[in-house]
Amino acid sequence: MLWSRCPPSRQCFHALKLIKRDCLLSLHAARCTSTAAVPRITTHYTIHPRDKDKRWEGVNMERFAEEADVVIVGAGPAGLSAAIRLKQLAAEHGKEVRVCLVEKASQIGAHTLSGACLEPRSLQELFPDWKERGAPLHTPVTEDKFGILTKKSRIPVPILPGLPMVNHGNYIVRLGHFVSWLGEQAEALGVELYPGYAAAEVLFHEDGSVKGIATNDVGIQKDGAPKPTFERGLELHAKVTIFAEGCHGHLAKQLYKKYNLREKCQAQSYGIGLKELWIIDEKKWKPGRVEHTVGWPLDRHTYGGSFLYHLNEGEPLVALGFVVGLDYQNPYLNPFREFQRWKHHPSVEPTLEGGKRIAYGARALNEGGLQSIPKLTFPGGLLIGCSPGLMNVPKIKGTHTAMKSGMLASEAIFSQLTNENLQSKTIGLDVQEYEENLKKSWVWKELYAVRNIRPSCHSILGVYGGMIYTGIFYWLLRGKEPWTLKHPGNCIIS
Repeated sequence: MLWSRCPPSRQCFHALKLIKRDCLLSLHAARCTSTAAVPRITTHYTIHPRDKDKRWEGVNMERFAEEADVVIVGAGPAGLSAAIRLKQLAAEHGKEVRVCLVEKASQIGAHTLSGACLEPRSLQELFPDWKERGAPLHTPVTEDKFGILTKKSRIPVPILPGLPMVNHGNYIVRLGHFVSWLGEQAEALGVELYPGYAAAEVLFHEDGSVKGIATNDVGIQKDGAPKPTFERGLELHAKVTIFAEGCHGHLAKQLYKKYNLREKCQAQSYGIGLKELWIIDEKKWKPGRVEHTVGWPLDRHTYGGSFLYHLNEGEPLVALGFVVGLDYQNPYLNPFREFQRWKHHPSVEPTLEGGKRIAYGARALNEGGLQSIPKLTFPGGLLIGCSPGLMNVPKIKGTHTAMKSGMLASEAIFSQLTNENLQSKTIGLDVQEYEENLKKSWVWKELYAVRNIRPSCHSILGVYGGMIYTGIFYWLLRGKEPWTLKHPGNCIIS
């Protein structure tokens, strides 16, 4: 109002400066006289150590410790597959192996977003009789569609045999239900599951190898003070600790630094995947249909796309989502808003019209591919699944590769646990055989074949350049020419 009534003058500026000074002095005086009433921004013990916080004086900080052969962090497809495979091997060889698995969700599968197109290859290897066991794979893919969106129309693109987006033989699943089922199989085999307990800290032996993990403390007030119900977390010690946290896990980040695991790989790149579950009009429901698109509302320089899966779960359900690479250049781009715009496209809106959204969520995705996979083993532990980034980016699939990595890890671990020369070893085992076996498996071959598709989207043509590359090099040449990496003969390892 001041500027609308009179033009700025020296008197106005001088008056404003005096007002500002008086306000600051008043605020400072108020802070000085009532500091106890103004809470600190954070009282987390990593910022304000408990040994220097008077509120924690006299509190018992001793942890109870449990010993296991193997501890697994994360009850996703990778962690549960590793646990199941370990118990299967123990039963086959008549051995006793104690496997403990901790999961931050209150129930197994509760933090896993519904809606995925699952390649059943790893499941078939883990449980050849998965159908008889009642695995919740109710929707085989019957129709595969791909298109490029413009603002008002959709350009269909043929899906040629052998391309990453071919989904023949796959199943549309509610991944949370599938993970819950895996948890039931693991528990039946004797795996000790601890849902509701987040792994908060990595523990180390004196020699620097991983000793195990500690779960989170409970009974802490919002201001950081202990409640009367405060309880210290549990320590789980193991000969090998498997980290299956998923993308950007906080414990894995600590391990990257401590063991310099990213020394010989490229930096990881990330995407954000937004997902919703809808009940739609039954007349528009096409169980088994899989639809993917690229293009609008993203420009050609922004990596991303959409999916729309029609589930057959007893009611007309569709799972839909939008993925945006977090290396986008436009600072005003909002992935959530772009997702909402996409839902109003003329080729999408009719499917959702009259429907009801019943669930939604988001998760981070590792998109660096083969070039960004770190060293997977270190003394006392190893990384599996989406934690190191084993997702097949062009397929938008990581469940089958994650499961296989967990199975291979367990086979290598079991070999060392039953090795008579290593059975008496009390410090963490270094299971380097796991990484060697992974590089010999179909997982590595699959990731190697698609290693250049994501980087090819950084050309002048952007995403469309990536599609051209995929069509020419992946379909015709099967990924034989690695142009993002130099030929080994031209490089010297110092």
